Amino acid sequence: MNVNNFFKNYLSKDSIFSNKSLLLSSYAPDEIMYRENLIQDVANILAPSLRLERPSSLLVYGKTGTGKTLSIKYVLKSIENIAAENNVPLKTIYVNCKLKRIADTEYRLIAQLIKELGKDVPATGLPTDEIYNIFYSLIDDKKQIVILALDEIDQLTSKVGDLILYNLTRINAELKNAQIGLVGISNNLIFAENLDPRVRSSLSEEEIIFPSYNALQIQDILRKRSDNAFRENVVEVGVIEKCAAYAAREHGDARRAIDLLRVAGELAERYGSEHVTVNHLDEAESKIETDKI
Repeated sequence: MNVNNFFKNYLSKDSIFSNKSLLLSSYAPDEIMYRENLIQDVANILAPSLRLERPSSLLVYGKTGTGKTLSIKYVLKSIENIAAENNVPLKTIYVNCKLKRIADTEYRLIAQLIKELGKDVPATGLPTDEIYNIFYSLIDDKKQIVILALDEIDQLTSKVGDLILYNLTRINAELKNAQIGLVGISNNLIFAENLDPRVRSSLSEEEIIFPSYNALQIQDILRKRSDNAFRENVVEVGVIEKCAAYAAREHGDARRAIDLLRVAGELAERYGSEHVTVNHLDEAESKIETDKI
């Protein structure tokens, strides 16, 4: 096989995608369907930050693919934009605690927070007390509100215990100028039950549960993404419906449904097909299951 010819031929063909990035997990839509009320609830809880009042700590629960992270990031971006427009000293920090070498130990998490605040510290080596002191002084160098969102917070506590959450929830008592608002995001609905009672009372001031999407909701989400991600009339009738059914079977995981549709499109393109068919979808489902195993 002449790979050069293959790549030249590949470039000469029209893609069945018009904007494939819409089907990537990193894509943040302007509108998050079927989550408007939950987004409003989060906004109501965090809004006092705009008046430099510490918001209540918030725990957000929901299974994978229910729009938790997407919604929290959407609200954080919006509140930071409004704060900037109105000269309110407010900063938001989002950290995924599942990421290795980013936030998988107490030291690394605090070092990452310091980095988000504009200062670098060694990846290892400093005493824990010193790294906390650097963090405290960076936050408290001016009057401001910092909203800290910890995604996959249960992964953090399962690795390092809940002392770190105790330290973060008690930090406001030691700050003179700044205040921290904590947002925890978890797939584990009983996460807080296993925490130290002192941490639980500080962290669980407000709780919001994101329910799973149903098959019809996933169909609407897929249709909206599909209309903009693929060229017109590429996705055959029945593909969206079956894709939604697959995802609804997996506890209403919209992220999985979008991944499935993207992989089906990639397979169709690989085979030189001008349409995404149910057969491509079935193969994508099998491929994703095999990859998972």
